[in-house]
Amino acid sequence: MNSQRIATTSALTALAPAVWGSTYLITTEFLPPDRPLLASTVRALPAGLILLLITRTLPRGIWWWRALVLGVLNIGAFFYLLFVAAYHLPGGVAALVMSVQPMIVLLFGSLLLKDKVRPVHIGACLLAAVGVAMLVLQPHAGLDGVGVMAGLLGALSMASGIVLTKKWGRPEGIGLLTFTGWQLTVGGLVLLPITLIGEDLPDHLTWSNIGGFLYLSVIGALIAYVLWFRGLSRLPALAASFLSFASPVCAAVLGYLFLDQSLRPLQLLGAAAVVGAVVLAQPRGSRKPGGAPPARTVRRA
Repeated sequence: MNSQRIATTSALTALAPAVWGSTYLITTEFLPPDRPLLASTVRALPAGLILLLITRTLPRGIWWWRALVLGVLNIGAFFYLLFVAAYHLPGGVAALVMSVQPMIVLLFGSLLLKDKVRPVHIGACLLAAVGVAMLVLQPHAGLDGVGVMAGLLGALSMASGIVLTKKWGRPEGIGLLTFTGWQLTVGGLVLLPITLIGEDLPDHLTWSNIGGFLYLSVIGALIAYVLWFRGLSRLPALAASFLSFASPVCAAVLGYLFLDQSLRPLQLLGAAAVVGAVVLAQPRGSRKPGGAPPARTVRRA
């Protein structure tokens, strides 16, 4: 893949975490309060079922349990932990806590994918962490133990999902929409009974609530995850994980535009550092990103 195609793939993939960065704003301003399970389920399940209805293809053989694992890590557990963090922490602080994800990918990638850890990767991780801290930490930033723990566990869940998605690839003959639909449906189905047992449903929904749920399901899940899994299939795991830093940048920009939050020179410098770290982590040259393509799985009945 040449440099221009790498840049295009990276830019399209970065749209997904940029959309996810709006989750904090949508959650606090449009959704019913204190409903992380409901928000997670409504975000995942309708989008997954729509894709399954379009593709009409179910997993086979080993891919039943692989789809379950990926659906829980990439969707079910991650969505729930993300919304818990969003409800308990300011958007920027939640994004900062979850910015440890590329560092986890760096470790897991070296262990499971045999990716070589280069000094530039370590430097990019440190630069990104410092940049995010400069971007989102304010004197009045609130820290909540539950939110911080949820953010860390969410980062661990997503990092594990990224690495296993790269390790397993997609089954032969299965398209991107099908692969995305499996995971969104699994994640939603895992969350559904927990939601019904663990949370009271709202007495009523406003049009703002409905609009927020529709945005999260259609834009934040269906479209964003198709772009994300497309990028994961074409970029190295670490390069893709660094694109998730578009999330705190987007959260900060939306806070400035819609929540009357300020953007001081230090924050702008932090955003520049984050962008620099993302650029450092992207692959170079004409070599196919990620080395050899993922091994294809023979589908069995």
